[in-house]
Amino acid sequence: MVNLVALQMTSTPDVDENLDTVAQALAHADIANDSVVVLPECFACFGTKDGELLSVAEPKDSGKIQKRLSALAKQYQCYIVSGTFPMQTSDDSKFSAACLLFGPNGETLADYRKIHLFDVSVNDNTGSYKESRFTQPGEQVVVAQTPIGNIGLAVCYDVRFPGLFTAMGDIDILVLPAAFTQKTGEAHWHTLVKARAIEKQCYVVAANQTGVHQNGRETFGHSLIVSPWGETLAELPTDKGVIQARVDTSRRQAIQQNMPVAEHNRFRSHFV
Repeated sequence: MVNLVALQMTSTPDVDENLDTVAQALAHADIANDSVVVLPECFACFGTKDGELLSVAEPKDSGKIQKRLSALAKQYQCYIVSGTFPMQTSDDSKFSAACLLFGPNGETLADYRKIHLFDVSVNDNTGSYKESRFTQPGEQVVVAQTPIGNIGLAVCYDVRFPGLFTAMGDIDILVLPAAFTQKTGEAHWHTLVKARAIEKQCYVVAANQTGVHQNGRETFGHSLIVSPWGETLAELPTDKGVIQARVDTSRRQAIQQNMPVAEHNRFRSHFV
């Protein structure tokens, strides 16, 4: 059995405040040593100008964000998915949106950098989004092999690109930190998250930002935990807080045997 946990936040520009929010949420949740805790995208700093995130960016394996999450994973003997936070790159004008997986001993087990950047126009009070201005896209598909199963890592806008998930091969759990906008969320969030669970025949833990942030950006909330059959196991509409679901990942085997989608797939990514 695995305890899947998603933390829904209304993150602020204050890194320390957001880290304290995570610590307080874990203290009040039922976090066992078989838990996978997923934080939302931009959990550590949100609601400010994108360029200001450069001042928050940390080098790999150093900095208060990574240190605090590592300590929390070790304290609770659980897995923590870092949502995203800005990581320094070789280009001083850009950071990467880093999504790290911390193990129960506090070690970094996986390092995914968001591949698909949100350069779109949305009919909301922000209007135009251009992540690529200050964010360097990642290039690597990342799956972590752990004692509780294979965990695939993706972030927000990635969910619209099914080729990424085909490239992951067989995964037991897909973690999806997000900061879906209110407009795109109400139109597509549930459909996309459930589609990825159904096509991959895996559990999905999708942790989203919620509410109105300091810069006026509106996020959708509705963090979800979805089964390999597409069932909603837990959902938090718009409040801040935690959802969780205890699951038996071996359930996937029966679904895969009865409907061997991966075996039948005639269109395979060149990554697999």
